[in-house]
Parts: sequence; C-alpha cells; structure tokens
Amino acid sequence: MILAMDVGNTNITLGLYENGQLTQSWRLSSQVARTEDEIWVFMNMLGRGANIDLSEVHGIALGSVVPSVTVSLLRLINKHLKVKVVEVSSDIELGITIKNVDPHTVGADRICNAVAGFEKYGGPLVIVDFGTATTFDIVSDLGEYLGGIIAPGVESTAKSLHHLAAKLPMVDLKFPENIVGRSTESSMQSGLMFGGAEMVEGLLRRLRGEMGENIRVIATGGLAPVLLPELPSVEKVEPTLTLRGLYEIYLKNR
Repeated sequence: MILAMDVGNTNITLGLYENGQLTQSWRLSSQVARTEDEIWVFMNMLGRGANIDLSEVHGIALGSVVPSVTVSLLRLINKHLKVKVVEVSSDIELGITIKNVDPHTVGADRICNAVAGFEKYGGPLVIVDFGTATTFDIVSDLGEYLGGIIAPGVESTAKSLHHLAAKLPMVDLKFPENIVGRSTESSMQSGLMFGGAEMVEGLLRRLRGEMGENIRVIATGGLAPVLLPELPSVEKVEPTLTLRGLYEIYLKNR
C-alpha cells in the first residue's frame, strides 16, 4: 500500500492506494499544535475503523504547505512506519516541467493537481482548486506548468466576514433561492456563492482570451461540487485530484 498525505492549511487528507486504486481516504484537522504521536493515534484509529493495518504501508507520498506539520509527519514516519518517503517539491521528477515560474514558490498541492490533471486530461488545461484559497493552475499541451492565479477562497471569505463584522454570522455555504437576499444570511450566501462562481467564470474568460478557447477546465476541492451548477466552464470535478497527483509523483520517484 502507498499512503498519500496532503497537508493543507485546514486539513490533512490521507489516501491509501493499492494496485493503482484509491481504496480509502480520511481527513484530519491540520492543527499545528499536534505532536507526531497525537497524529499517529488519530491515524491508527481511522485505520482500525476501516480494518486497515498501517504497518502494511510500504511507501509514502507527502505534499505539504504547512512546514511545522511537515516536520511532525516526518518524525511520525521515521518513528512508526520507517518506509520510503517521497516529499513533493520542484526538485524531483514530476512528469511535467515548471516554465517561467520560480519553482520553489509553487505549493505542493498545486504541483500535485497539475501532475494529476495533465496525466488524465493532457493540456492545455486549467485546474481550479476550491481550498483555503481558490487557485487556478495552467498546464500547456507540452506538459509545462505555466503559473496561475491565487484568489480568496469562498470559505475563507465567509470566515473573514464573520470575524471582522460583529453582526455578520457564519453561514452555510450553499446557494440561496434568489440572488436578492431576504435576510442577512441569504444576502451573505448570495454574495459568497454567486460572487465566488462569477469570479471563477470571469477569470476563466480572461484566461481563454489570453490562452485560446480550446483550453479545458477541471475543478477540485471541497466546494467544487457545490459550485459546479453555476460553473458552465468547468468540464468535470475531480474530488481526489491532489491525492492522485501525490500517488503519480511517488511512482515516478520510488
């Protein structure tokens, strides 16, 4: 079994691959204060709940955008699993090239999305990831990572409104029935959800104007399925794209 570990600003997503297939996945909060032993306890609980013995893992692909959690996970692996680790960076074999971009500034999650997206769809391709930030990553038909866009995430924007404005509540991230809100909650949902979708469509329109109309668009991230009805430019949602990219990168570097 290969264990893929995607460490984001909000969550750690774990995926187990056997014979090229994702057989199980879990999500943990990526709290920076957790020790490696605490994370290991949670991982074992999740494994036992799915009748999986983590001692059967023989390789790990690690992609992280949270350095402090990376340190804890590397300690965990060294202490409890003692297997080969492929840590995602621009310095290893990726199957794509990073062109005209400072490679050390590209997050591991964005590299993984680009690798998995190009592997499955070819290029030119845009991958929209609805995470803490909403990111756009562009890969050419030659497998060149060309850069992208980083925009505010829908959930992050909702949290900012709630924390910075005393009377604005934290709302469920779903589309309201009407564009015109009849309450504070529905007004916020209208701005967050319709506004988030329009931002994506507007940026994709500009990208097509610059790169050509034949560019394909896929999406990933937790809110992608929710926003999809208002995203006519998006061809498909790939919920486990980042995990797949981790697995593909592991295979290229084992």
